[in-house]
Amino acid sequence: MTIHSDAAGPLRQTGEGAWIALPTYNERENLAAVIAAIRQSVPAAHVLIVDDNSPDGTGQLANELALADDHVNVLHRPDKEGLGAAYREAFRHLLAEPGCEVIVQMDCDFSHDPRQLPDLLAQTAAADLVLGSRYVAGGSTPGWGLKRRMISRGGSLFARTVLGLPYRDLTGGFKAWRSSMLRLVDQDGGYANGYGFQIETTWRAHQLGAVVREVPITFRDRVAGDSKMSAGIMWEALRMVFQLRSQRMPRLRRS
Repeated sequence: MTIHSDAAGPLRQTGEGAWIALPTYNERENLAAVIAAIRQSVPAAHVLIVDDNSPDGTGQLANELALADDHVNVLHRPDKEGLGAAYREAFRHLLAEPGCEVIVQMDCDFSHDPRQLPDLLAQTAAADLVLGSRYVAGGSTPGWGLKRRMISRGGSLFARTVLGLPYRDLTGGFKAWRSSMLRLVDQDGGYANGYGFQIETTWRAHQLGAVVREVPITFRDRVAGDSKMSAGIMWEALRMVFQLRSQRMPRLRRS
């Protein structure tokens, strides 16, 4: 596979050819403000809200936002099956969209700042996958306590060491994919439905020979609502790393 530098970089900063995949579960308090911030930051981008039948009415609000803005779309899922399952379905849907060149993953709680979307999108002009990174120079996690910093950094360090990956932030969920690379990543053969999904997809892209770049981001605590992190999700990610370690995928040749 050959990656050619793309002259569309400046256009992508406005969201041209980009879709934002936005999984939601009980995010009614945040959704409208997040959508407004995305639309302001990258006005040409389209947004796909993926709601897992939120009991707080997030799905109904999503429908109302979509009716008011033709750049906003909604995918309703019947049950809460985890972040990975929501993204896999979103990817299948978006990869069938005409003109979809880039797909961005982000959270719906302002922990991922919509104002940083142009930076991620611009980098896809010369990369297959762009990771919004808390742990490269310029990245930060303001307001985090020592325990949380140690768990997060330790998780990324563990995955980097076991899987032999060079990237500093493997557990983050602010990522921009070229559609051409995402089509090659095996979504149906995945192990993780929780946050381990982020490690897994980056590993699969790396195994395929993807050009991966990290750009610094500021990761803040959610504005409203409850965190979806749990001990079960952490253990799932731990098991998944060892399962991936036993695999080998053929790297694509570059010319």
